[in-house]
Amino acid sequence: MKEKVKLWLESICTFVALGIDVSVYKELLDTGTITTGESLDALRLGLVGSLILLIMIYLFYKKYKKQSNKVINVLSVIFTIFMIFGNSYAHYGNSFLVFGNIWLFILAVLMAIGYYSLFKLCIVYIFDYLDKAKISNWSNKVMDYFKKHPFIVSLIVMLVCWLIYVIAFYPIILSPDPSYQIKQFFGIRTKYADYAVLLDENVVLTNHHPVMHTLLLGGCLKLGTMIGNDNLGLFLYSIIQIAILSCTLAYTIKYMIKDMKLSNKVGVIFLLIYALVPMFPLYAMSGVKDVIFSAFVILYVIMLHKIVTKNGEGFKVWHYIMMVVLMLLVILFRNNGLYVIALSFPFLILAVKKHWKKYLLIFLITMGLSTCYSKVILPAFKITSGSIREMLSIPFQQTARYVKYHSEDLTEEEIEIIDTVLVYDTLAERYDPEISDPVKNKYNKYTTSEELKEYFQVWMKGLLKHPVTYIDATVENVYGYFYPEKTNWYVYYKYDTRITQDGFDYHYNSLKGLRSALAGFAVAFPEIPIIGLLSNIGVATWIVFLLVAYVIYKKDYKKLVFYLPALISILVCVASPVNTYFRYTMPYVFGLPIMIAFVLEKKKID
Repeated sequence: MKEKVKLWLESICTFVALGIDVSVYKELLDTGTITTGESLDALRLGLVGSLILLIMIYLFYKKYKKQSNKVINVLSVIFTIFMIFGNSYAHYGNSFLVFGNIWLFILAVLMAIGYYSLFKLCIVYIFDYLDKAKISNWSNKVMDYFKKHPFIVSLIVMLVCWLIYVIAFYPIILSPDPSYQIKQFFGIRTKYADYAVLLDENVVLTNHHPVMHTLLLGGCLKLGTMIGNDNLGLFLYSIIQIAILSCTLAYTIKYMIKDMKLSNKVGVIFLLIYALVPMFPLYAMSGVKDVIFSAFVILYVIMLHKIVTKNGEGFKVWHYIMMVVLMLLVILFRNNGLYVIALSFPFLILAVKKHWKKYLLIFLITMGLSTCYSKVILPAFKITSGSIREMLSIPFQQTARYVKYHSEDLTEEEIEIIDTVLVYDTLAERYDPEISDPVKNKYNKYTTSEELKEYFQVWMKGLLKHPVTYIDATVENVYGYFYPEKTNWYVYYKYDTRITQDGFDYHYNSLKGLRSALAGFAVAFPEIPIIGLLSNIGVATWIVFLLVAYVIYKKDYKKLVFYLPALISILVCVASPVNTYFRYTMPYVFGLPIMIAFVLEKKKID
């Protein structure tokens, strides 16, 4: 009897979590009434439909008894927190759903119990599936050929499927960042030169965007300019990027089938995702730095797997040289690549039993060359580093929110200190909860270390006075990376005119109808049931956590090394200036197939 009562209570709580529309309660609190038809529909969930859902949940819970495991319990709690607070910040912009009043608190508790019960059950069965999964091979002439030649078949299939995007968006999809990079390459002053104190006023190229990527992009365009066809030069860059990304993705499939000995079914499923999900071809044609960087990160993850599983056996000198080259490419093609290497490779050194001295030497050489590049080579060419403001998005957002809601608590002296750093008069107006650029773009580039020290003293006082405001500022700027219902889908497809204003002959072809159709498909893709989740940032983050939890659950701790680049990328998103920005998540969204493959590989690493 007790068990049945418990099941009914959990079922009711899960029904509340899944069936209650928090926006209705927000409207009631804001206006005291329900005015819109949508809200009325949300409130009238439908007695019959609600009853059916409730009974289905109860029967589901009754059939599948939940197992108790600390890892599963903790992960269920984490996912529950993501849902409850994500719901609150999505609708209220703060934690009001949880702490606003006693009724909302009770509702939040009921939803939390429901989510926790549901997540716990789902995780139990995912882990159970992974434990028991034995995926057999498809056996026919086509599949046998695919298994024999996974790289070339995957590469051809991807390129054929991507070709329509290549034709439609010839020569390249430019967005603000690559357009500014092109301008910098050609010596045209941009806002990024204005944000930093230049080493030489005549050198407007900065390392705000990685110089190596800027040189590659700008160099291709310059080659096109020299032969009288700017579009052809930009298309040359597209060819290089498409080749790097497609070969990397094809290599992941080859590695799964040939090296990890996984089923060709797994390879086919991931190949279909690579070939048909629109984010892959659209980003292959987008000139943003994140595409090539993400490809290098995926190769780096595979490199970590090779080192740990083979324990260095059979490696030649050229293997070690290629390790250094690959890690340098990760660092050089995105500035936060340094964190990916610096925070993951040392754990690899701890994980390996043999040859650890070689890996330590490789790490030291890589870090030494990276330091030489940033501290010697770039300054020698008078190339200025990016502004320190890029690392201060979190405290700047916290200060801006504090000024907006608690300006009366500030003294004249504190206002003056903030004004020295961030321009106080318009700070509250510039504050956007989900993007810090409007705040940090007014950073005074001439701020001294002493002035910055005084700012942080004021910042600390604000933290002590109103810690919740600081928490709200940070969470509202990042919650979409952990909350699956936040869908700020972003693919690039629009025609950007920034470089045409400076005389470059960049233009799309006449296939406007085809571009519109492909762009429409890409924008609509996240709304497709189930498969649309492949492009959901929050879901991707959850999968990473789920994989990490499974590795801990199996006590196969050395495999955690393979997931460190993804976890570090998630931390970078937390420190990023924009909430739910897709291209920041590309290293782990594009890398999910190979990370899933690691847990499908049954062999435990000693």
